[in-house]
Amino acid sequence: MDAAEFDKFADEYRQLHAQNIRLSGEDPEYFAEYKIADIAGILAGEQTACNPVILDFGAGIGKSVPYFQKYFPDCRIVCLDVSKKSLQIGRSRFGDAAEFVHFDGARLPFPDNSFDIAFLACVLHHIPHAEHIAILKELHRVVRADGALLAYEHNPYNPLTVHAVNTCVFDANAQLLEARKLAVSIREAGFKHPVARYRIFFPHALRWLRVLEPWLAWLPLGAQYCIHARNH
Repeated sequence: MDAAEFDKFADEYRQLHAQNIRLSGEDPEYFAEYKIADIAGILAGEQTACNPVILDFGAGIGKSVPYFQKYFPDCRIVCLDVSKKSLQIGRSRFGDAAEFVHFDGARLPFPDNSFDIAFLACVLHHIPHAEHIAILKELHRVVRADGALLAYEHNPYNPLTVHAVNTCVFDANAQLLEARKLAVSIREAGFKHPVARYRIFFPHALRWLRVLEPWLAWLPLGAQYCIHARNH
Protein backbone atom coordinates (compact mmCIF):
# COMPACT_ATOMS: atom_id res chain seq x y z
CA MET A 1 0.00 0.00 0.00
CA ASP A 2 1.57 3.26 -1.14
CA ALA A 3 0.62 6.08 1.23
CA ALA A 4 2.17 8.71 -1.04
CA GLU A 5 -0.09 7.61 -3.89
CA PHE A 6 -3.20 8.36 -1.83
CA ASP A 7 -1.78 11.52 -0.23
CA LYS A 8 -1.38 12.90 -3.76
CA PHE A 9 -5.11 12.71 -4.51
CA ALA A 10 -6.57 13.35 -1.03
CA ASP A 11 -7.54 16.99 -1.62
CA GLU A 12 -9.31 16.34 -4.91
CA TYR A 13 -10.60 12.84 -4.23
CA ARG A 14 -14.30 13.67 -4.47
CA GLN A 15 -13.95 15.70 -7.66
CA LEU A 16 -11.91 12.99 -9.38
CA HIS A 17 -14.31 10.29 -8.20
CA ALA A 18 -17.33 12.26 -9.47
CA GLN A 19 -15.74 12.66 -12.91
CA ASN A 20 -14.90 8.99 -13.06
CA ILE A 21 -18.44 7.74 -12.29
CA ARG A 22 -20.36 10.29 -14.33
CA LEU A 23 -21.68 7.59 -16.70
CA SER A 24 -23.62 6.10 -13.79
CA GLY A 25 -25.59 9.31 -13.35
CA GLU A 26 -24.89 9.25 -9.61
CA ASP A 27 -22.57 11.21 -7.35
CA PRO A 28 -19.98 9.75 -4.93
CA GLU A 29 -22.34 10.18 -1.99
CA TYR A 30 -24.83 7.79 -3.58
CA PHE A 31 -22.24 5.02 -3.73
CA ALA A 32 -20.99 5.74 -0.22
CA GLU A 33 -24.49 5.57 1.25
CA TYR A 34 -25.67 2.50 -0.65
CA LYS A 35 -22.90 0.38 0.88
CA ILE A 36 -23.77 1.34 4.44
CA ALA A 37 -27.50 0.89 3.83
CA ASP A 38 -26.67 -2.48 2.28
CA ILE A 39 -24.67 -3.76 5.24
CA ALA A 40 -27.39 -2.54 7.60
CA GLY A 41 -29.81 -4.72 5.65
CA ILE A 42 -27.45 -7.70 5.56
CA LEU A 43 -26.82 -7.54 9.31
CA ALA A 44 -30.44 -6.87 10.26
CA GLY A 45 -31.22 -10.57 10.40
CA GLU A 46 -28.16 -11.42 12.47
CA GLN A 47 -27.18 -10.98 16.07
CA THR A 48 -25.17 -7.76 16.00
CA ALA A 49 -24.21 -5.48 18.88
CA CYS A 50 -26.75 -2.71 19.41
CA ASN A 51 -23.90 -0.19 19.68
CA PRO A 52 -21.33 -1.74 17.33
CA VAL A 53 -17.70 -0.72 17.12
CA ILE A 54 -16.97 -0.40 13.41
CA LEU A 55 -13.59 -0.43 11.68
CA ASP A 56 -13.64 1.38 8.34
CA PHE A 57 -10.49 -0.11 6.82
CA GLY A 58 -9.08 2.14 4.09
CA ALA A 59 -11.47 4.90 5.05
CA GLY A 60 -9.67 7.64 3.12
CA ILE A 61 -11.25 11.01 3.88
CA GLY A 62 -14.06 9.39 5.86
CA LYS A 63 -16.83 9.59 3.27
CA SER A 64 -18.80 6.81 4.99
CA VAL A 65 -18.91 8.47 8.41
CA PRO A 66 -22.27 10.28 8.04
CA TYR A 67 -23.91 7.14 6.70
CA PHE A 68 -22.64 4.99 9.55
CA GLN A 69 -24.19 7.57 11.87
CA LYS A 70 -27.45 7.37 9.92
CA TYR A 71 -27.81 3.58 9.73
CA PHE A 72 -25.96 2.63 12.94
CA PRO A 73 -26.82 5.62 15.18
CA ASP A 74 -25.25 4.19 18.34
CA CYS A 75 -22.03 2.99 16.74
CA ARG A 76 -18.44 3.96 17.38
CA ILE A 77 -16.47 4.49 14.15
CA VAL A 78 -12.74 4.04 13.67
CA CYS A 79 -11.40 5.20 10.30
CA LEU A 80 -8.08 3.61 9.37
CA ASP A 81 -5.88 4.53 6.42
CA VAL A 82 -2.28 4.61 5.23
CA SER A 83 -2.70 8.18 3.97
CA LYS A 84 -2.04 10.70 6.75
CA LYS A 85 -3.26 13.52 4.53
CA SER A 86 -6.58 11.78 3.91
CA LEU A 87 -7.00 11.21 7.64
CA GLN A 88 -6.26 14.87 8.32
CA ILE A 89 -8.98 15.91 5.87
CA GLY A 90 -11.43 13.45 7.41
CA ARG A 91 -10.68 14.67 10.91
CA SER A 92 -11.22 18.28 9.83
CA ARG A 93 -14.56 17.40 8.21
CA PHE A 94 -16.05 15.14 10.87
CA GLY A 95 -14.30 16.09 14.10
CA ASP A 96 -15.04 13.66 16.90
CA ALA A 97 -17.77 11.82 14.96
CA ALA A 98 -15.10 9.20 14.30
CA GLU A 99 -11.57 8.30 15.30
CA PHE A 100 -8.98 8.68 12.55
CA VAL A 101 -6.05 6.30 12.94
CA HIS A 102 -2.96 5.82 10.79
CA PHE A 103 -2.07 2.35 9.50
CA ASP A 104 1.53 1.38 8.72
CA GLY A 105 0.40 -1.11 6.09
CA ALA A 106 1.32 -4.19 8.12
CA ARG A 107 -0.08 -4.66 11.62
CA LEU A 108 -3.38 -3.13 12.70
CA PRO A 109 -2.77 -0.85 15.71
CA PHE A 110 -5.54 -2.42 17.82
CA PRO A 111 -5.80 -5.20 20.42
CA ASP A 112 -7.43 -8.52 19.57
CA ASN A 113 -11.24 -8.58 19.52
CA SER A 114 -11.67 -4.81 19.22
CA PHE A 115 -14.45 -4.55 16.61
CA ASP A 116 -17.91 -5.86 15.85
CA ILE A 117 -17.76 -4.99 12.15
CA ALA A 118 -14.85 -4.65 9.72
CA PHE A 119 -15.87 -2.73 6.61
CA LEU A 120 -13.78 -2.44 3.43
CA ALA A 121 -15.08 -0.24 0.61
CA CYS A 122 -13.18 -1.04 -2.59
CA VAL A 123 -9.81 -1.14 -0.83
CA LEU A 124 -8.25 -4.52 -1.59
CA HIS A 125 -7.73 -3.86 -5.30
CA HIS A 126 -5.20 -1.21 -4.24
CA ILE A 127 -3.20 -3.81 -2.28
CA PRO A 128 -1.05 -6.42 -4.06
CA HIS A 129 -2.92 -9.71 -4.07
CA ALA A 130 -0.02 -11.48 -2.39
CA GLU A 131 -0.62 -9.32 0.70
CA HIS A 132 -4.37 -9.94 1.01
CA ILE A 133 -4.29 -12.95 3.31
CA ALA A 134 -1.92 -11.21 5.75
CA ILE A 135 -4.22 -8.17 5.87
CA LEU A 136 -7.31 -10.33 6.23
CA LYS A 137 -5.68 -12.29 9.06
CA GLU A 138 -5.07 -9.02 10.86
CA LEU A 139 -8.74 -8.13 10.38
CA HIS A 140 -9.70 -11.56 11.67
CA ARG A 141 -7.56 -10.91 14.76
CA VAL A 142 -9.24 -7.62 15.64
CA VAL A 143 -12.84 -8.68 14.88
CA ARG A 144 -14.69 -10.19 17.82
CA ALA A 145 -15.81 -13.81 17.79
CA ASP A 146 -19.40 -12.85 16.97
CA GLY A 147 -18.36 -10.09 14.54
CA ALA A 148 -18.57 -9.70 10.77
CA LEU A 149 -16.47 -8.73 7.80
CA LEU A 150 -18.08 -6.91 4.88
CA ALA A 151 -15.85 -6.24 1.90
CA TYR A 152 -16.94 -4.46 -1.29
CA GLU A 153 -14.96 -4.68 -4.50
CA HIS A 154 -15.30 -3.74 -8.15
CA ASN A 155 -16.49 -6.58 -10.36
CA PRO A 156 -13.93 -7.43 -13.07
CA TYR A 157 -16.71 -9.05 -15.17
CA ASN A 158 -18.57 -5.75 -15.59
CA PRO A 159 -17.18 -3.87 -18.64
CA LEU A 160 -18.30 -0.43 -17.43
CA THR A 161 -16.59 -1.04 -14.10
CA VAL A 162 -13.39 -2.12 -15.83
CA HIS A 163 -13.52 1.03 -18.00
CA ALA A 164 -14.05 3.25 -14.95
CA VAL A 165 -11.10 1.68 -13.12
CA ASN A 166 -8.84 1.84 -16.18
CA THR A 167 -9.54 5.56 -16.64
CA CYS A 168 -9.30 6.56 -12.97
CA VAL A 169 -6.10 8.32 -11.97
CA PHE A 170 -6.08 6.95 -8.42
CA ASP A 171 -6.70 3.41 -9.70
CA ALA A 172 -3.58 3.46 -11.87
CA ASN A 173 -2.05 0.52 -10.00
CA ALA A 174 -5.32 -1.27 -9.21
CA GLN A 175 -5.63 -5.03 -9.64
CA LEU A 176 -9.25 -6.12 -9.75
CA LEU A 177 -10.09 -9.45 -8.16
CA GLU A 178 -12.84 -11.96 -8.67
CA ALA A 179 -15.36 -12.55 -5.89
CA ARG A 180 -14.54 -16.26 -5.91
CA LYS A 181 -10.84 -15.65 -5.28
CA LEU A 182 -11.50 -13.06 -2.58
CA ALA A 183 -13.86 -15.48 -0.83
CA VAL A 184 -11.09 -18.10 -0.78
CA SER A 185 -8.65 -15.61 0.77
CA ILE A 186 -11.21 -14.55 3.37
CA ARG A 187 -11.77 -18.17 4.34
CA GLU A 188 -8.03 -18.86 4.51
CA ALA A 189 -7.63 -15.88 6.84
CA GLY A 190 -9.98 -17.53 9.35
CA PHE A 191 -13.38 -16.03 8.61
CA LYS A 192 -16.33 -18.39 8.16
CA HIS A 193 -19.03 -18.79 5.52
CA PRO A 194 -18.12 -16.01 3.06
CA VAL A 195 -21.10 -15.15 0.85
CA ALA A 196 -20.80 -13.03 -2.30
CA ARG A 197 -23.63 -10.73 -3.38
CA TYR A 198 -23.46 -8.72 -6.60
CA ARG A 199 -24.62 -5.12 -6.48
CA ILE A 200 -25.38 -2.07 -8.68
CA PHE A 201 -26.97 -3.30 -11.89
CA PHE A 202 -28.78 -0.18 -13.09
CA PRO A 203 -27.61 3.42 -13.67
CA HIS A 204 -29.58 6.45 -12.53
CA ALA A 205 -31.51 6.56 -15.82
CA LEU A 206 -32.93 3.10 -15.02
CA ARG A 207 -33.21 3.59 -11.27
CA TRP A 208 -36.83 2.43 -11.27
CA LEU A 209 -35.46 -1.07 -11.95
CA ARG A 210 -33.35 -1.08 -8.80
CA VAL A 211 -36.17 -2.76 -6.89
CA LEU A 212 -35.12 -5.90 -8.78
CA GLU A 213 -31.52 -5.84 -7.54
CA PRO A 214 -32.06 -8.00 -4.41
CA TRP A 215 -33.11 -10.82 -6.73
CA LEU A 216 -30.06 -10.35 -8.95
CA ALA A 217 -27.45 -10.70 -6.22
CA TRP A 218 -26.40 -14.10 -7.64
CA LEU A 219 -25.69 -12.71 -11.12
CA PRO A 220 -21.99 -11.81 -11.61
CA LEU A 221 -22.72 -8.77 -13.77
CA GLY A 222 -23.22 -6.09 -11.13
CA ALA A 223 -20.78 -3.20 -11.04
CA GLN A 224 -19.59 -4.26 -7.58
CA TYR A 225 -19.94 -7.15 -5.19
CA CYS A 226 -20.02 -7.55 -1.43
CA ILE A 227 -18.58 -10.48 0.48
CA HIS A 228 -20.03 -11.00 3.93
CA ALA A 229 -18.32 -13.39 6.34
CA ARG A 230 -18.60 -14.11 10.06
CA ASN A 231 -15.84 -14.64 12.58
CA HIS A 232 -17.29 -17.85 13.96
